[in-house]
Amino acid sequence: MSHPALIYREKPNAIEALFGRRKAVIGVIHALPLPGSPHYDGGPMELIYEHACAEAQRYADGGIDGLIVENHGDIPFAKPDELGPETAAAMAVMTDRVKSSAGLPLGVNILANGAVAAIAAAKTGGADFVRVNQWANAYIANEGFMEGKAGAASRYRAWLRAEGVRIFADVHVKHGAHAIVADRSLTELTRDVEFFDADAAIVTGQRTGDGVDLGQLETVRRSTSLPVLVGSGVTQDNVAGIFRFADAVIVASSLKHEGYWWNRVEPRRVAAFMDVVRNLRG
Repeated sequence: MSHPALIYREKPNAIEALFGRRKAVIGVIHALPLPGSPHYDGGPMELIYEHACAEAQRYADGGIDGLIVENHGDIPFAKPDELGPETAAAMAVMTDRVKSSAGLPLGVNILANGAVAAIAAAKTGGADFVRVNQWANAYIANEGFMEGKAGAASRYRAWLRAEGVRIFADVHVKHGAHAIVADRSLTELTRDVEFFDADAAIVTGQRTGDGVDLGQLETVRRSTSLPVLVGSGVTQDNVAGIFRFADAVIVASSLKHEGYWWNRVEPRRVAAFMDVVRNLRG
């Protein structure tokens, strides 16, 4: 006798599945400006891809566990419906190049909140996950009113047969004002991300490079069975406290020259950071 499919299916831990461990470290590759963005200079795409691959190699030389490619050079960011196909196309090629050169687990983040474009780039470029800054609910961002894309993006992922591309979703995303959902607790917002079928929850500070509030991180950790990541402001000095609650960290600024996200990655900073992490793992 056949049984109907269950609505809820327990998921394996996405961090362990992708990285073979908890306390994983994911480095961010901030792409140079891409075609269609205000600061793209019309130069050869190969230079953009070479830059991304060089950054990936610097991370890899320092012992990083995984990577994310992100179109951070496309400031000011467009809203999802304003993103052109050229962005997804460029990010797909970049994803393929970085995946082939670094051989590490890889994610894609297309700003701002380009969930559908990121899934397209991840599927065609061979990435393992996408980061989506607003998966559920709504808030006011730098770009204006930003809605969660879980419904549309999940259907698009299913249409592409891309269920293997996991969703890493921010909770209470940085660069945003959350007055729209101010009558709902952080616990409820965290549960929304899980209810809307994300594979991991990300906690951040207020801006890129800002440290996370450990009280908020603990609240998110207690509110979900999903793996939890910290997505901003991670340093050698605070990673031990963060790993009390988080399964992984997404880090960039503290591993860049002089600690600025727009500079190149310094392998010695990555190596020093990973030495601290290995001691914590031990």
